[in-house]
Amino acid sequence: MIKRFMLISFFTLLITHGSAQNNQVLYFMNLPQNNLVNPALKPINPLYIGLPAITGISINETNNYFNFSDIFTEGVEISKSTLAFLDPDFDREKFLGNLKKLNYAEPKASVQLLGLGFTVGDGFYVFLDIIDNAVVNLVAPRDYIRMAFLGNEQFKGQTIDLSDMRADLNYYREIGIGTSKNINPQLRLGARAKMLFGLAGASFQNYNLKLTVNDDYTNTLDANMTFDISGPVIITTDSENNIEGAELDQSITAGKFLTNMSNTGFGLDLGAEYKVNDNFVVSAAITDIGFVKWKSNLSNLEAFDTNIELSGLDIEDIYEGRATIEEVLGSMKDSLSNAFILAGTDKRFTSKLPVGLTLGGKYILDDRFSFGLLSYSRFTGQQIRETVTLSANMNIGNKVSTTLAYSICNSNYSNLGIGVAFRASVAQFYFLCDRIPFSWKRAGVGSESFLLPSNWSTVHARIGINLIFGNKKPETL
Repeated sequence: MIKRFMLISFFTLLITHGSAQNNQVLYFMNLPQNNLVNPALKPINPLYIGLPAITGISINETNNYFNFSDIFTEGVEISKSTLAFLDPDFDREKFLGNLKKLNYAEPKASVQLLGLGFTVGDGFYVFLDIIDNAVVNLVAPRDYIRMAFLGNEQFKGQTIDLSDMRADLNYYREIGIGTSKNINPQLRLGARAKMLFGLAGASFQNYNLKLTVNDDYTNTLDANMTFDISGPVIITTDSENNIEGAELDQSITAGKFLTNMSNTGFGLDLGAEYKVNDNFVVSAAITDIGFVKWKSNLSNLEAFDTNIELSGLDIEDIYEGRATIEEVLGSMKDSLSNAFILAGTDKRFTSKLPVGLTLGGKYILDDRFSFGLLSYSRFTGQQIRETVTLSANMNIGNKVSTTLAYSICNSNYSNLGIGVAFRASVAQFYFLCDRIPFSWKRAGVGSESFLLPSNWSTVHARIGINLIFGNKKPETL
């Protein structure tokens, strides 16, 4: 059971985030999905159909402070002791030396439930997509993580500002319909309008959060914060409305949950492509301008002007053998649950989508080969994530499409990506990966061991099958 839990936890981290990295490899390939990153981009086939689930499964994970090798210890049985950062021999100083002022983790997963695109008239393209997205955004300040690993002695008498700490989770469905059109022989414009339906969401609103290390090395948290939830969850409280626990709402079936249309929102994507000359094309897009308003199955937890005696913060206790990870996490959970109360009335809340800005340039060598330069900026709250990609692209009609890409992303300069697509009759198979892992290590021992990447902090992968019809040559615009 513990083995299974550890594996599920790890892969959940990989497939449930957001990513700061866009579909960099996808952008210059002959795939119908490239209009998801710029609605002005038109596929060469006059008709495309995407079947439920198999047409596109995408996973993202990015963070700026840990790798896979910080999670699993090589050659150790898959269990709670597998966590490398809990091992007394773990190189804490090296790990903590990689911390930034603000440290984030953004896993994301997307499943394309339906896709459709077709050409109408001369150069006019219409497309429809239904996509389920699960996105997580976690941000923690450097001093908070250092205190957890090294203890609070070095912070005695100090107050640490944790106002930048943030946590959001959104699972929503988007139904997007868009068009693109040649305005003139040089310029093509595209737009997509998206109806959004929130299925589950949680938002940690941090108005003021300060942690003080007292002279006796106890921790006091001065808090003004709320935690808003929309989903099949029932919060249980005591007689004073303090939080006791949470449980699933059994009255909400899976079918009811997946068809919930009460939490509505709107999104917009805009794009343009401009042909400078026969060899040079530039493009730009702004995507995911939008929001979701959460109205159903609400639970609102509040902690205003609250002083919390916080325990369970110190991983140092685990290294010294004074406590287990279960005891540390349990103590912290008890401290925080005692701070929150359940609001007397349901309060609606709003989640904004992280906006993306893409700028691209393509040099066309001939009918088959081109070179691309792409910049993608993602705006998450007050933070900006930036990726720059160079690519070499080969597109042989709609039979074969490949991209080899190099990206600078997440303060990392070893991101080599690849994309491959080929057509067999009306079926187009494709696989993309924005970062190929070159260093691998084994997790587990004996017959239960397996290889996993050792230095992954950023990854985007997409796989799927499209049904495409027609065999046109690529259009420059």
